Formats: sequence, C-alpha cells, structure tokens
Amino acid sequence: MPIITLPDGSQRSFDAPLTVLEVAADIGAGLAKATLAGRVNDVLVDASFVIESDSTLAIITDRDEEGVEAIRHSTAHLLAMATQEIFPGAQVTIGPVIDDGFFYDFAFERPFTPEDLEKIEVRMSELAKQNLAIERVVMSREQAIETFTEMGEEYKVHIINELPEGEEISVYKQGNWMDLCRGPHVPSTGKLQVFKLTKVAGAYWRGDSNNEMLQRIYGTAWANKKQLKQYVRRIEEAEKRDHRKIGKKLDLFHMQEEAPGMVFWHPKGWSVYNTIESYMRVQQRQNGYQEIKTPQLVDLSLWERSGHADKFSDDMFMLNSDERQFAVKPMNCPCHVQVFNQGLRSYRDLPLRLAEFGSCHRNEPSGSLHGIMRVRGFTQDDAHIFCTEEQIQPEVSDFIDFLHDVYKDFGFDEVIYRLSTRPENRVGSDEDWDAAEKALADALDNKGLPWQELPGEGAFYGPKIEFSLKDCIGRIWQLGTVQVDFSMPGRLDAKYVGVDDQRKAPVMLHRAILGSFERFIGILIEHYEGVFPTWLAPEQVSILNITDSQSEYCSKLAEKLNKLGFRAQADLRNEKIGFKIRQHTIQKVPYQLVIGDKELESQTVAVRARGGEDLGVMSVDDFIAHLQADVARRGRVSMEKND
Repeated sequence: MPIITLPDGSQRSFDAPLTVLEVAADIGAGLAKATLAGRVNDVLVDASFVIESDSTLAIITDRDEEGVEAIRHSTAHLLAMATQEIFPGAQVTIGPVIDDGFFYDFAFERPFTPEDLEKIEVRMSELAKQNLAIERVVMSREQAIETFTEMGEEYKVHIINELPEGEEISVYKQGNWMDLCRGPHVPSTGKLQVFKLTKVAGAYWRGDSNNEMLQRIYGTAWANKKQLKQYVRRIEEAEKRDHRKIGKKLDLFHMQEEAPGMVFWHPKGWSVYNTIESYMRVQQRQNGYQEIKTPQLVDLSLWERSGHADKFSDDMFMLNSDERQFAVKPMNCPCHVQVFNQGLRSYRDLPLRLAEFGSCHRNEPSGSLHGIMRVRGFTQDDAHIFCTEEQIQPEVSDFIDFLHDVYKDFGFDEVIYRLSTRPENRVGSDEDWDAAEKALADALDNKGLPWQELPGEGAFYGPKIEFSLKDCIGRIWQLGTVQVDFSMPGRLDAKYVGVDDQRKAPVMLHRAILGSFERFIGILIEHYEGVFPTWLAPEQVSILNITDSQSEYCSKLAEKLNKLGFRAQADLRNEKIGFKIRQHTIQKVPYQLVIGDKELESQTVAVRARGGEDLGVMSVDDFIAHLQADVARRGRVSMEKND
C-alpha cells in the first residue's frame, strides 16, 4: 500500500501498486492528459512506471524542462521510425537530445537530401497522428543481441556488446518498430505534435574520422507552436550571425585542411585577439595575479603523475625525442604546480595567484570541430590560486567580483551560476568536500546571487562553479569556472610551511573567465554580429579623402591617432567618396572621417559614426576626446543604449 509524497508535501495513499500515470489520474483528468513522465525518488521514469512502495513523486508535463527533453528524445525515435519506413536499408545508430533539439545518425548507402527530409517529416506527422503507444521492454543481453541481429542493426549490436555485463537492457517499442534506449519516453506518439527537421550533415561513427561516415539528421521539438516559431526565428538570426561567415566577410581569420582545428589569424582578427589579451593582462595584474609562461612540450611522466594521462591520453598529441615520450600541453595546471614548487613556500606566501595565457592543444574529434568555437589549438586565460582551506571562500568571492567586471566590459550583464557538487567517484575526504562546497555556496550566497545546484557534476578532484552568459538572441554560453582541487597539489608534491611549521599541500583553485580566446572571440563575433564596440574594433577610424589635395592631411591625421594608441587608417585610393564610405561601412568601422577642402582649410574633420549617423564637423582635439570616451566605456556602451 504505497504512500506517495508530492512536491507540495501532500500525501496520497493507495491500496495497490500503480503507475505514475494512474497517480496523475487520481489527482485530476487534466493532469493525467498532460503527463509525459515522472520523477520517482528523484529518478526520471516513464509515465507507465509502477510505484510499488512509499515514494516521492513529481509529475512531469511539457511545462517542465524534463518534459520537453522527453518530447525531444521521443521525437528522435519518431524520426528514426519514419526514416526506416521510407528507406528500409537505413541502419540506426544513436539519437540523443541536444540543446534545443535532437539528432539521429544513420548508416545509409547515400547522403540524405533536403527533399528526403521533407518526406521524412511528413511521415513523422502521420505516425504522430496514429497515437501509437510507446512501450518499454526489458531484455536480457542475449535476447537484445539476438533481436537486433535479426533486424540487421549492426550498430545496435555493437552498442549492446559495449555495455557492462549484467546491465539492464531496455528497448522501446512503438507500433512494429523498436529501438535500444534507456528512456524515459512520452506515453504515445500523439504527444509529439510540434517538431521540425532542420538539416542533414555527415558524422563519423563514434566521432572518429577512422570510422565510417554516417548521415546525421538534426531536428527540434517543442511543447507548442509558439515556442517552435520563436526557435526558428532565433535560428535564422543565429545563421545571420555565424562567426565563420562574418569572420570571412571582415577578413578576421580562416581555417584550412592542412591544419584542422587550428586558426590562421589575419591582421584584423589578430588585432581583436591582442586587444583582449592586453586588457586581460592589465586586469589580472590589478587583481593580484603574477603572469608566467610554461613549456609546450612536457615529458609524459608529468601527465601520468597528475592523472591526466589516464583520463585524457586519447585527446593528447604525443611525440618522441631522445628516446623519451613528450605530450603537447593539453592544459596548464600541472605546469603551474611546477612553478609553485620552485623554492620553499610559507603560509605567508599564500594566496599565490599564477596566471598564464596558456597555449594548449587537444586532439578533438574532427566531427566536433566548428570554426573557432571548437578547435584543437587554443589559448586559455588560465590561472591557478594556491591557498589554504580558510582562503577558499574569500578568494572565490574576489574572483566573482573580478569576473563580473570583465563580463560587463565586454557587454554582458546577465550571468547564470551553477554549482557542481561531489560525484560518486572522487578523491579527498568528505570533510574536505563539505568545506569546499560550503565555501563556494557561501561565496555565491553572500553576494545574493541566484544559483542552481548540479548534484554529482563536480570534477573528481573537487566542486566547481560554472559561469554562463546569455547573448543578445538568448543563447547560453558556458565560459568562466572556478574549481577547487584537493588532488593535484599533493600528487605533484606541492607543499608549503604552515603556521605550525608543518609541511602541507595547498588547495589549488583552477579559474578562468573567458575560457579560450578563440571560442570567446567567436561568441563576441556572433553576439555583436561583427559590430564590435569601438575598443575592440580592428580598425577604429577610417580617414577618407575626397581628392588628392587632402591626402597629406589625412596621412598626418592617421599618424597622430595611431601614436595616441588608436587604430586608424587613411584610405587615399582614387575612388569616389561614396564608394569609400560604403566599403568602410561594410567593414563596420566605428568612425569615418571625411576630409574635403573645407576640412583641410579649417583643420577639422567631418565625422560619420557607424550606422550612418552624422556627428557633424569637429576639431581634431574634440574628435580625439570623443573617441577616448567611447573607448573608455568599452562594451558597457552597448548596455547603456539598450536601457
């Protein structure tokens, strides 16, 4: 006779075991109709899950994030079913939920076309209208292998063989179609009414370029048509802002096959990069960090001692020299410990804040590479704080203030905070974890910041706070992080002399604000659609002559502005002034100074702001003062305009 405790604390008693859906029906017919899944004792389950003993229960509908995920997961199965009905030779592989949608990978004899996607989407709608029941079936390993072998699903058999011995294998059936899956799923295909297939692309099996190429169909699914419409509009806006297209248009960078996942920075793009690095260097120095530089190649033994070789060896580039094996640096932390270890440290030296613009390389799967957002060679604004346990909370608190100031300077004022706590497999004592988690939570609470806990999502060596930004079209980007590390300092023999004259391992805080420069610049390009704030713009001022008689004045003016630290260029081409204005407008230059005979005679400038705004005629000194004020506002000017 189970007693069910609902989220509001109320309880319901039942005479016999019953399903999540039956509990919902007992509460009300409307809730039963809306039920998609349930959370029983904090575990997501199907609506058909039978509750046999006293339990907590939350009914999941399409108003819940988990409900929308169930819709997307089930729509991925609907896609696979429709595809195999239209193309019987297609084999299914994997079909996970991703941000705002889902995809499914298929092995098929030819690439799918946009016309194929239209046919598949029509068939999906037909299957949804049939309201086919979605049923979970548990099989033994042998049964599952036999079933999918008979179906000719070689990839599914491969997946089953990779599962741990004794693991429960669940299969979901709808109509005469089935798929291997953990679930949960919605009760029937009738719950899947609002979806759209978006694109098709190639993808390697398991993301490995040595494996066969598959066809990946992407789609999205939502609770209602309004949400879908908003999403489509957002996608169209994101397409316009694609950093790869804008990067090419503005001549910022390029990528090429001879260096996959590596960026070729052009002069204008490198200007943006260097401006950011110079800014961060000043900010870090003002916040008590000391800048260091560590080697690119380090003997593999260091990575073995730090634990990275065991966990990340597949992602590390290796080479042999002098009968030794070296790794190209995939991260900076073990090298920073080596700097800490030089000389005997005292508690009086702590906290010690070491920062590096560390160039790192990781062998990311070729299928995951995406412009400068996901690369193999990147630079991090990386820093490590060596401190005592008592210093964790104040150091994290100071870091949050630092991070907020930086984000505001780049035009971001909405930050999302998530605290990831201890995973099941971890190092360190429970007392250490208690203290570290409390320190991070206190740092957030003391500032009155709203945060979400992610239970079990911490690193094996300690908890962490993740900081995410929302861009101008509502996309979330995870950037900054601060992580507490109990493990690495001890593994790499880091010690300091405490107040009691005993040698102790320091706590190590891993922290970053921008993440990688490459990805952050990609985000900035898309957020601003290439219209960088003046302080970041590769070219801040274009000086345009109308006739040759103004050329010398334009050249001297450009020289003066550049000596003052601005980025100015004189365009002295023998072209009509309208053509020049259009060219520099396309390049999104913040200011254009148009120089004719009147300006030459009066030693003034006619100022056009980006967007075509005429600021009128100014003296050179007045324009310089205006430009200095604009640069000093950094990205905060964009927020003022939006207020």
